[in-house]
Amino acid sequence: MAHPQMFEDDDPYLQRLRAIALAYPGADEKVSHGRPAFFTTKVFAYFGGSLKVDGEWEQHGRSVIVLTDADERAALVADDRFFVPAYLGPSGWVGLDLEPLGDDWSEVEELVESSYRATAGVRQVTELDARRT
Repeated sequence: MAHPQMFEDDDPYLQRLRAIALAYPGADEKVSHGRPAFFTTKVFAYFGGSLKVDGEWEQHGRSVIVLTDADERAALVADDRFFVPAYLGPSGWVGLDLEPLGDDWSEVEELVESSYRATAGVRQVTELDARRT
């Protein structure tokens, strides 16, 4: 059974995240489990997630879910702005709600880039580095 779509394609938060994620070499988008997922050979960011709190599902529909470096993860999880998403959390992923950020998305850009670098191929990372110099 297919998952229902859990996002609006014209959501301004999705549009902004999409612009960040799809700017990376080889990046593309697909819908996975009802939510947008950004990937190269592996997914590096999701739009939206959820977690279980006291036996009830708590939705974070306007959030970004990224794979973090193990050394950085503890500090992020200790920050009240972050959450450990269901299913992906045990594998090192964290979520950040986008609505409270206002116009400063620099942290989102850093998190998405770090996740991209952790999942993309060597050639894609090399191309990214070449673009930055």
